[in-house]
Amino acid sequence: MATSIRLSRGGSKKRPYYRIVVTDSRAPRDGRFIERIGSYNPLLAKTDEKRVVIDVERAKHWVSVGAQPTDRVARFLDAAGVKERAARSNPNKGEPGQKAKDRAEDKAAKIAEAAEAEAAAKAAAEEAAKAPAEEPVVEEAAAEEAPAAEATEEQAEG
Repeated sequence: MATSIRLSRGGSKKRPYYRIVVTDSRAPRDGRFIERIGSYNPLLAKTDEKRVVIDVERAKHWVSVGAQPTDRVARFLDAAGVKERAARSNPNKGEPGQKAKDRAEDKAAKIAEAAEAEAAAKAAAEEAAKAPAEEPVVEEAAAEEAPAAEATEEQAEG
């Protein structure tokens, strides 16, 4: 029979409490177990001594007869000095997936385009401010020509 040392969940919703149990590897997570060898309360502070409680002697016995601990339980056993756990390295752990990278590139391109358009608009506004203000000569000329046109019509009639 293949045995494993794993966590069995207890507690209520959003208030987890785990028992560290030795069980048949085919049994359900919270189902039948062979022996309870400790407990784990993740709600307690990491420095609290009651966060992880393990019966070290029984854990050593079960490891010696071939029980395989899960990753989380292996961490606890390593901290207790029962079984040394090999360090794991996953250099890509925090790296985003391909779709997230594509979205980030698209967002950066849109931001760059917006900044470029804003810079162009600002430059155009500065050019307009630097150019001398043109007097509305066209409007004045049109206003002066209108009375002259009326005068020529009066002369033609008279």
